[in-house]
Amino acid sequence: MRSAGTGPAPVKAPAKGPVTIARRVVPAAVALVLSLVVGIVTDGPTVWGLLPVALYAVLSLTGTDLVAVTAVSLVSAVLVALPPVADAAGVLGASVSDPVTIIGLIIVLGSAVGEILRVTGVADAMVRGILRVAGGRGHTALMYAMMIACLVLVTSLGTLAGALAIAAPLLIPVAARAGFTRSATAVTMFLGGCAGLALAPFAGSNVAIMKVADTDYLTYLMVGAGPLALLSLLLAAVVVPRVQRLSAARDDFYGPDEAAEQEPNGRTAAGTRRATYAFLITLIGTVVYATWTKAGTTFPLIALPLMAVVTAVAARLSLRHALRAVVTGGRRMLPTLLLFWMLAALFGFIELLHPYDVVLDTFGPGLREMSPLPFALAIAALGWVGVPGATAAQVVLIGEVFGPLGTGLGIGPAAWVIILLWASKADTYGPLPNANMVGAMGVARATRLPYLLGAGWALLVPACALYTVLLALLL
Repeated sequence: MRSAGTGPAPVKAPAKGPVTIARRVVPAAVALVLSLVVGIVTDGPTVWGLLPVALYAVLSLTGTDLVAVTAVSLVSAVLVALPPVADAAGVLGASVSDPVTIIGLIIVLGSAVGEILRVTGVADAMVRGILRVAGGRGHTALMYAMMIACLVLVTSLGTLAGALAIAAPLLIPVAARAGFTRSATAVTMFLGGCAGLALAPFAGSNVAIMKVADTDYLTYLMVGAGPLALLSLLLAAVVVPRVQRLSAARDDFYGPDEAAEQEPNGRTAAGTRRATYAFLITLIGTVVYATWTKAGTTFPLIALPLMAVVTAVAARLSLRHALRAVVTGGRRMLPTLLLFWMLAALFGFIELLHPYDVVLDTFGPGLREMSPLPFALAIAALGWVGVPGATAAQVVLIGEVFGPLGTGLGIGPAAWVIILLWASKADTYGPLPNANMVGAMGVARATRLPYLLGAGWALLVPACALYTVLLALLL
């Protein structure tokens, strides 16, 4: 790794000429024409409803701007579905309050909180704490400090998007000064954050898993989330350095302004300490409350503004400066909010085509003849076909459809934890790009999705093997 601001000057990327633009526009145009043809000649339910998702994956890997990719995929979904105007309006309206759109809103709020933490000096205090954890022991220690920070925040808040949005302003300057690339930072945050999401005791999908499997958090932790979190920590030692080497060759480093030490803001050390304690106490308090009341996945919409207000008041930040910080932080992530709203609409139009129902109708009868282990593996894999961004509902649906059959085959609560967890979490790591990858990229200010997808696959394959072994032992 090299320190930011050293070495040869970056080479200016060549302008995108007509040929480069054509290579991206022509495939998208062809895909949209194909979508229209499919929409005309087919009728739902149809497995062709997965075509927009495949288009999203292909265009994402070409390096096309993700907002444009999402817009093209959304148009593709509309063309495949060809819904009546009323139904289309209903999908677009419902997507405003969809859980996927809420992820985008959480990212905006998290960025606003991050700006409050920066201007009050709390960000500096927490960064110094992370550096003390690393203890000056080198890049590997710093990588794990960053990863564990994301894990703890996500576990505490129960949301990947909001926690990473809070962590990013604290970790990016440290990573930039240490010479981490944008992509390596994004992968570190993604692996740590996703491990934390699996561990989160009050995340909506995790609560649904424990309810459907009829088990407690300790069992869920021992056979499901714990192994995944441990595997993530172990594989990071290999995955992150590889991404660092590959992305460094592309000069994927942060700029000097992102690596620069934060200038003193004129606040006293006592004021910074007071604001830091206030933030941490509020964070712990909201976590305890959410755990006790089993608050839903929208809880960060209350917790994040509360943290911002308490921190600003404790730091004695004026109302004008506080509002300016909130606007500055939130405005930075507005394109991300637009992207997630389009993703929610995309999934809504896909749902009109019921591709999941087609898969169930095709393969469901054959599942009855399976032994417990193949049945368990088939159901876990079937979860990948579900609509992304609706994991809690997907868990409940799988439990309702296959629960009685699985119980008849002798599948117990511990095995159901693994089945449901992998059915709902596996698509976070692949095989296609998803909102969690995009979110981690956005808050880390990275632009190269293939690195995130490759890191996801690096965890996806051994995790599949690990859970297969665990299911074989349990069944």
